[in-house]
Amino acid sequence: MKFFALLRDITGVKETADFTATVLVELLEKLSEHYGKELTRWLFAPTDSVQEKQLSSDVIILVNGRAIEHLAGLATPLKEEDEVAIFPRLAGG
Repeated sequence: MKFFALLRDITGVKETADFTATVLVELLEKLSEHYGKELTRWLFAPTDSVQEKQLSSDVIILVNGRAIEHLAGLATPLKEEDEVAIFPRLAGG
């Protein structure tokens, strides 16, 4: 699990292997629970409590170098050896 740019400031770490999950959304929920509301706001779009979690448009997530939009999104299955990288989406101008 690697964090980039300001997500490193929020988590206080460059990378961690302390969290495991079989599905990406489960991993992101564990990270949110551990690192708090600010990371949660970056990872998940606001939804009603009855709706499924949706990825925020503020981040780009890669699993083994492939964008999750080209995999199964939040339902992307994970193996223990998979590398997950989270980047903040930056706006230019």
